[in-house]
Amino acid sequence: MEDITKIKDLTPSSRRVNVVGKVLSVGEPKTIQTKFGDQRSVTEVTIGDDTGKVILSLWGDQASQARTGETLAIGNGYVSLVRGHIRLNVGKYGSLSVSDEEVTEVNEDFDASEKEYENNFHRSGPRRDNFRRGGYGRSNRDEEEE
Repeated sequence: MEDITKIKDLTPSSRRVNVVGKVLSVGEPKTIQTKFGDQRSVTEVTIGDDTGKVILSLWGDQASQARTGETLAIGNGYVSLVRGHIRLNVGKYGSLSVSDEEVTEVNEDFDASEKEYENNFHRSGPRRDNFRRGGYGRSNRDEEEE
């Protein structure tokens, strides 16, 4: 796997990341209702590397690949926010496998999923809600702030 992203470098806008992490804990599967109305099973797995730890959301059968102590390789993963907190995801275009390389040292002091972000953080960065300011052009408030 090329270009490994360290856990401390994950942000709410992280896309197409390759992460290798040791499974620290595997939560109980939960059934949730998706925004499309479907019922799906999700399991939160905490993984870590030498820079920190993060919660990895595994959907359906993906959870069977996560065993405490094993090292997982996530290919083409992405970050989403769940109630303002980072979650690493595999997604339908990503891959999940047991890694050939082992993570031996884990920094449990830094938790990337602990920090709370505003939920209006989008893939391209913070959202600019121009509609509330009265249009798409520059508002008087913009000119006053400069």
